[in-house]
Amino acid sequence: MSLEDFAVSRRALLAGGSTVTALSLLGTPSVEAATTQSHGSDDMLWYRHPAKEWTEALPVGNGRIGAMVFGGIAEERLQLNEDTLWGGGPYHPVNPEAKAALPQVQRLIFEGRYDEAQAIAKEKLMAVPVRQMSYQVLGNLRVSFPGLGEPTENSYRRQLDIDAACHTTRFTADGVDYERRVVASPADQVIAVQLKASRPGTLAFDLRLEVPQTRHDVRTLPGNVLLLEGENNAQHGISGALKFQGRVKVIARGAKISAAADSLSVRGGTEAVILIAMATSYRNYADVSADPDAITSAQIAAASRKSFRAIADKAAEDHRAIYRRVSIDLGRNAEADKSTDERIRQSETADDPALAALYFRYGRYLLIASSRPGSQPANLQGIWNDSVNPPWGSKYTININTQMNYWPAEPAAMPEMVEPLIALVRDIAQTGARMARDMYGARGWVCHHNTDLWRATGPIDGPQFGLWPMGGAWLCLHLWDRYDYGRDAQYLATVYPILKGACEFFLDTLVRDPKTSWMVTNPSLSPENNHGHGEGSLCAGPTMDMQILRALFTATAQAASVLKTDASFVAEIATMKGKLIPNRVGAEGQLMEWKDDWDASAKDLHHRHVSHLFGLFPDAQINLDDTPDLAAAARKSLEIRGDKATGWATAWRINLWARLRDGDHAHSILRFLLGPERTYPNMFDAHPPFQIDGNFGGTSGVIEMLLQSIGTNIHLLPALPSAWPTGSIRGLRARGACMVDLSWKGGALAQARVVSTIGGSHEIRCGDVRRTINFQPGKAVLLTGPELRSA
Repeated sequence: MSLEDFAVSRRALLAGGSTVTALSLLGTPSVEAATTQSHGSDDMLWYRHPAKEWTEALPVGNGRIGAMVFGGIAEERLQLNEDTLWGGGPYHPVNPEAKAALPQVQRLIFEGRYDEAQAIAKEKLMAVPVRQMSYQVLGNLRVSFPGLGEPTENSYRRQLDIDAACHTTRFTADGVDYERRVVASPADQVIAVQLKASRPGTLAFDLRLEVPQTRHDVRTLPGNVLLLEGENNAQHGISGALKFQGRVKVIARGAKISAAADSLSVRGGTEAVILIAMATSYRNYADVSADPDAITSAQIAAASRKSFRAIADKAAEDHRAIYRRVSIDLGRNAEADKSTDERIRQSETADDPALAALYFRYGRYLLIASSRPGSQPANLQGIWNDSVNPPWGSKYTININTQMNYWPAEPAAMPEMVEPLIALVRDIAQTGARMARDMYGARGWVCHHNTDLWRATGPIDGPQFGLWPMGGAWLCLHLWDRYDYGRDAQYLATVYPILKGACEFFLDTLVRDPKTSWMVTNPSLSPENNHGHGEGSLCAGPTMDMQILRALFTATAQAASVLKTDASFVAEIATMKGKLIPNRVGAEGQLMEWKDDWDASAKDLHHRHVSHLFGLFPDAQINLDDTPDLAAAARKSLEIRGDKATGWATAWRINLWARLRDGDHAHSILRFLLGPERTYPNMFDAHPPFQIDGNFGGTSGVIEMLLQSIGTNIHLLPALPSAWPTGSIRGLRARGACMVDLSWKGGALAQARVVSTIGGSHEIRCGDVRRTINFQPGKAVLLTGPELRSA
């Protein structure tokens, strides 16, 4: 997608239109194919008290805008976000000394003089500025209710219905029943709030905006509108270039609405609706000429002509069209009837299989709410952030975290949600081409371990973290997965140049290791792990790099084959692929993380990253069937690392143990992930602090325990834990445009339904039983029992 195309897509989104492209529909089940399972309490997060902390509040979002809802009584707080409100403005962060200094850093690394190499890299190779821009909060909408008494005992409940995408707060005070509902509408591009009181004339509230941005103004306008206008902050020496606006309109027929300079008041009401629109002047990473005033005024005007019910019903319809494609049942007991925070507190000691199912559903909800066609991709916090300076800038960390956000998208039937990520890769292929040329003197394109709204691609933070050239290459594999699950060659043709460009960069920059003659990356590192041979992490040819390159070269060759193009280029990358360092087993029986057997000397044997296991998951070049010795070595590495890590790293371990087909071990780690150390009361992942990647990684882990799709192989229940003896999952996707429904009983497969929309041959496996089936396009195949008998 070009900058112009993406601008058109974003304009359609901002206007409240539906951006449906060939990309968003590839391999997507129709609405009619969505499950008709009834939804109720199993799709609910609920609590007996308001949120006191941000990590107790509950999220709503439409991909582009979002809110955290606190469910307060005397005061409600909606913390607001718009996905293009970041610091700074367009910039190109190349270090002008980098290209000349690169050979010296490479030589020092090959000579084992790692600290000297790091010192020069810090001075001459790192991006300028050395930090990227941060995703930022727009502000808080404060709705206070003067004179409101305490709720009647046991009357209070707040809940997030993740099937209807609606937040509701209910309570009784002074004999009056109050209800407050909040939705984020994809169609209308507003956040809509409904306030109701059961006794006529008793609804009274004051409305104001609280804004942490430095340059802003809040004022009232005719028509009961509260207007926020501002400009974003400069950051790290990059001037702010964005204008932003928030527009809030109150509709309360029959009530008295009065305006002060910067607030609105409603008295004598029974029902009121608050509409919130937000926008910035961002069009794309090089163009900040959009008109947020025109955008928000049009959105508010259009939404004002609709009832809250119409807005909420359409929001639910749009959400359910994706959400209801997949259903899951892992069993249910009395624990499932407790409030969500109680269940999380007790999750490591109580038997609550439905909590894992809720976590899975919530992960799908969060991705639908934070990544839609035309929006920005889900960042480190999805779309929900309450700070102008959030942890790690709430950026796109692409040495695993951004990729983990999208692990469940294809198999869990949410391919449209990948479109913003693909748009980002299209962008960084452009900005990264300039970085490749200016920093490395290379063809193609490169992106290091982070990027931001402005699609910066240079190495940031410090050489021990950022001097890793593989982030863009890894993201390319999501472009290939998008094809492999949906099988649309027209789409593949649009991304093939990006895959080829990523390969060209490494053809130009891989260097021969003087000791072994292997071709290696240099400088690089194994994210973000110190190998114990210096103060930093710099090295040549770490295992993860070699694995990613094998995967990239393989996917690019496969894409060229599908498109019947570039035979000579395919031969070139095949030759280079054969010169990469192979996966190897070290002295302790572990999979070696570096070119040299340094694992035992690493400074942190329990490091959160398990980068060298990329080849086991998310890739599959290491697996129990084809490379059993390497799989055993990967298992040894996992045992050395340990099961408990930060939130996202814990989630990665679940997927890895599932790939080793140890369901009980994977489940034990999942229970830890669901516990209060790694899951906040609102079910957000605790790194700590909050990072959303753990939610998405945990969702992926549940899938990997129940279904694994590798090449043309579909493995049913490969890592089913004993804690889930009976259950079902319906609507999953497998590679080759396949859809899979599963049910099991007594720990064994009961029935599988598999259909391929394009047909073709697939090996279906359950335990040691394998069947090769030639599928007819669109015709379902039913298999019963672990013997895979034809139904």
